[in-house]
Amino acid sequence: MDNSTEDRLIALESRLAHHERMADEISDVLTYQQGVIDLLRRQVLQLRSRVKELEAGYDRPPQDEKPPPHY
Repeated sequence: MDNSTEDRLIALESRLAHHERMADEISDVLTYQQGVIDLLRRQVLQLRSRVKELEAGYDRPPQDEKPPPHY
């Protein structure tokens, strides 16, 4: 193998190693972000449920509400 071919091969191997490392880092970031998305999705569902509960409470007529404890 002549010198220029060997230099090109070394450069290609170096670039390949760099790309493999970047792919691993991107994979780690995507895994982390998916965890965050899953957490946020669960929190949004909980908030929706809570808002529906609160909205349902406003549908009751005022006479159904208990008087404050100081009465």
